[in-house]
Amino acid sequence: MHGEAVVPNKRAAMTVVGRRVGSSFDRNTTSAALTWFFLLLSSHPEVEAEVLGEINQVKYSDIGGGGVYDEVKSMVYTHAAISEAMRLYPPVPVSTKSSLNDDVLPDGTVVRKGTRISYHPYAMGRVEEVLGADWAEFRPRRWLEEGRWRFVGRDPYTYPVFQAGPRICLGKDMAYLQMKRVVTGILRRFTVVPAEGRVVD
Repeated sequence: MHGEAVVPNKRAAMTVVGRRVGSSFDRNTTSAALTWFFLLLSSHPEVEAEVLGEINQVKYSDIGGGGVYDEVKSMVYTHAAISEAMRLYPPVPVSTKSSLNDDVLPDGTVVRKGTRISYHPYAMGRVEEVLGADWAEFRPRRWLEEGRWRFVGRDPYTYPVFQAGPRICLGKDMAYLQMKRVVTGILRRFTVVPAEGRVVD
């Protein structure tokens, strides 16, 4: 159970995450998301307490690890906390596309064939006009409907962590499922703490 064993070095926990999740993907986006999630969690004990409370309410059929789909799908706060971590530190902070044909953007901008266009999920997750004055805070509750315990997703064009439109990530739901399973498996056994003397800005 949580608290019985402590991982004294964050690097050890991140290695576990990288091996358990990242090995099955071409790009280690899920591992990157979880690395930032655990780093943020280690410096926000109030969020960790909420996540642990949710984990402790779920019944697990898999005694050796995280829950199966029907068990982790109800983890609304954990889902919100993971989304909030990816808002601040998206696994792919900059994405570039190349135009296959001449095109015109919705604002009238002409894009010629072969033009490369980049968008920045990292910067987009920090826009005060969209997120409010508290945009720099790690606040999972911004993803929950006020007064109810229900996750409210954002428009994928303002939260492009999984891209949007016809290019939206087909593995989005699977990624959330895997991340919640890994979070559950780790936090049921360990307290994740930063390595001594390590500061990440």
